[in-house]
Amino acid sequence: MLELSGNTVDAINLLEYPWTREELARFLENKPVSECFNPSAPAIKSGELDPMDYSLEEALDMMIHEPILIRRPLMKIGDRYFQGFDTARLRNIIGLVAVPGAEKIVESLKMTDLDSCPQNSGFSCTNPDH
Repeated sequence: MLELSGNTVDAINLLEYPWTREELARFLENKPVSECFNPSAPAIKSGELDPMDYSLEEALDMMIHEPILIRRPLMKIGDRYFQGFDTARLRNIIGLVAVPGAEKIVESLKMTDLDSCPQNSGFSCTNPDH
């Protein structure tokens, strides 16, 4: 959706990126800690971890050790850091209007919940082969 709106995306694999505490903290600042966790992470879904139980420092340590716990996407636009896909906020900063010829594709990508994993049958957030 970002690219089809004329924006350049430099995508990285959040699960393989070597996060530092300082870098990850930039994305999480000014949010309640519980909202920084990926609600689709297996440990969260199973109830093993309750995001309400952790301080920011504890959450950062856990997320660096287990990046699947990080709510996605993380975006850096200029000197701004964002967690989650807030279309209204993005429209104010970069615009999300389809480039000519991509209108139908962008329209088909509109989802009601852009923060979570797709809920397609046969798809797994932790195993892309399933």
